Amino acid sequence: MIASSTPHRVSPKIDVAKIPNVLIHEIIDGKPYYRKGYREVLDKTKTVEDIMGSSSLQAFLITYLTIWIGKQLDEIKYHILTNEAGLHLDKKNNLAGDLLIFDSSKLTIDKINKNYATVPPIISIEVDIEISLDGFSEQHYIALKTKKLLDFGTEKVIWFLTEPKQVLIATKDNDWQTLSWDEDVEVLDGISCNVGKYLKDKGSEFA
Repeated sequence: MIASSTPHRVSPKIDVAKIPNVLIHEIIDGKPYYRKGYREVLDKTKTVEDIMGSSSLQAFLITYLTIWIGKQLDEIKYHILTNEAGLHLDKKNNLAGDLLIFDSSKLTIDKINKNYATVPPIISIEVDIEISLDGFSEQHYIALKTKKLLDFGTEKVIWFLTEPKQVLIATKDNDWQTLSWDEDVEVLDGISCNVGKYLKDKGSEFA
């Protein structure tokens, strides 16, 4: 796992009954995990709209991954869902995914509706963390969400983290890898991506 680049601080307690549902990003084991910036919304220094979007870097990378993988993916065998695609694991667990790849024989067209998906994706890809770290560490959240996905039936979970420029990969065999994001990362079926190289080729200062 990664080492946190900043010391962890415990935030003051807030009456959860006063937090609107729109500020909840995910629910894991019945516990709400709130969006980054939700405290500023409660303090009225930001609006809900101010914190709903991704950073331009996060959106840039998600778009790259979606287009790059989508160009090479077999459209008959797989579906790609993005834009914080919702997953309903059970009554106590609702997750959101930056980029999810499903077996189209399991996520059939009749299951694509106005509700969260209820079948596991084959691959789950995350770019950075979108929740407020209240009382727990980044490593704890990554490990917890990854375990939930793998237990649900996901075969591989990939995290692209912009601060340490790392890629974390976990598989259903409970095998973890930590790579530099300048390395090729295999997604599935021989399809690989390289976030660091892509940013460098684009002339980004974040490469």
